[in-house]
Formats: sequence, structure tokens, C-alpha cells
Amino acid sequence: MKIKEVVFALERFAPLPLQESFDNAGLQVGLTEAEASGALLCLDVTEEVIDEAVSLGCNLIVSHHPLLFHGLKTVADRNLVERCVRKAIQNDIAVYSAHTNLDNAEDGVNFKIAEKLDLEQVRLLQPRAVKMKDGGREYAVMAGSGVVGLLPEPEDSLKFLQRMKSVFHVECLMHNDLLQRPVHKVVICGGAGDFLLDEAIAHGADAFVTGEMHYHQYFGHEQEIQIAVLGHYQSEQYTKEIFYSIIGEACPELPLYMTAVDTNPIKYL
Repeated sequence: MKIKEVVFALERFAPLPLQESFDNAGLQVGLTEAEASGALLCLDVTEEVIDEAVSLGCNLIVSHHPLLFHGLKTVADRNLVERCVRKAIQNDIAVYSAHTNLDNAEDGVNFKIAEKLDLEQVRLLQPRAVKMKDGGREYAVMAGSGVVGLLPEPEDSLKFLQRMKSVFHVECLMHNDLLQRPVHKVVICGGAGDFLLDEAIAHGADAFVTGEMHYHQYFGHEQEIQIAVLGHYQSEQYTKEIFYSIIGEACPELPLYMTAVDTNPIKYL
């Protein structure tokens, strides 16, 4: 099996046209014509992750966050990205990233967060049709930022926050004042999703769950909506499970591993 077959499976699930204009999803390093020996799945590409791939005999790393987000003018050892590119090339390891295309895809990152929170009737918050081309055939797929869903039963806001902290193994859950009504409708946007706060309020959500939020956005929403900020890494850590499902179904003979490296750069006292 060639690496390009794994890439095809990933892009069939989350086509590259679904990514945002600022993004750089897709092949980062390497050759897709090479035979795949195994794939290591991760959120972030670091030197430790590449070392892990080498030790496992994997010549493919699939990450959520792109290794190459900005252009490189040199490939030396001045920073983490340059060192990772050099190490990947030296070890004949291909790196592929599915980022905002996976965020925006149906059953993508936000759907996985909703699944972990047991939400029902989950749907895209801002659905849009993205035009695709396959040879001479044109078709559209639905995509969008964020999802909205319902808890099976309304839940006390404190219990909702505590359950979320436990499910996502959050060291420090940030939130505004506790909502004095039950939480039922929930809007989710993993990663840096605070741009959807107003949209969540407009949808009549009781809670808004994201990975990052600017300080001043917490103000003025007391008893309007329960804000819950998990942390960027914590909100997207289960992306590896999505990769595992996609590749495992399409390429069942390929050895798959989820990284054992904790790549969260933020530590807590």
C-alpha cells in the first residue's frame, strides 16, 4: 500500500477545499508514492513524535496541526519546524496534516467533541456548500464552522462543567459565572473558536464550548450563556481517533499507532 492511498482516504473524508484560506493542510513533507510501513497519528508534529515514528517503523505521520503553517526560507536548525523538517527527510518520513478541512467536515473534530459530551441531534452550526470537482464531474459537500447539539437531558451548569473537565482531562477549565438555568443546547468549536460566540448566542445556546477565548469576550454574557474553555490541546486531543477510524476502515492492513507523546506545550501549576 502506498502513502497516497492513505492520503486519498483522508481527503475523501475531509477534502482540502474545505480548509480556510489561511490554512496549509495537506502533504507537508515527503513522497506519497512510497510504500507505507505504518502511520503515527498525532495532534502536533514535534521532534519527539518523529523519533517515536522511527522507533515504531512508521514512515508516515498524520497530524491535525500543520507542521508547515508559514513558508520556510531555509531548512536548518534555528527552530522547531526546521529541525522537524530535516529529521523527517533524514528518516524518509512523510508528514500529512488535516487541519481546518477536518474542523469543517461533517463528522470531523467538532462532531468528535460533541460525541464525547453525549450530545444528540448534532449538526453544523454554519453549514455551507463547498463546490468540488472530480474529473469532469462537479458536486457539493456540506461543511461549516462549529456544531450545535442537545444534551439528552438538561443538566445543571456546574455538573456540566465538572463532567467536561473529567471527560477531557482538563487541568484548568476556564468559564464565566455559573448559569442559573439548566444547560440543554450546546454549541462547540474546538481550538481557537471564540469567533463563534455571538453565533452561539444567536442560536439560543445555553453553553458555548471552545479551546481558546480572548479575555474581553468573557464580559457581558452573565446568565446569557455558559462559556466553557477547555484549552486548545484538550479540545482537539481526540482528533487522533478520527484519523484512526478513517485510515483503519480504508486501509485495514496498515499498522496504525496513536502517539504516546504529550505534545501540549502548556503546563499547569
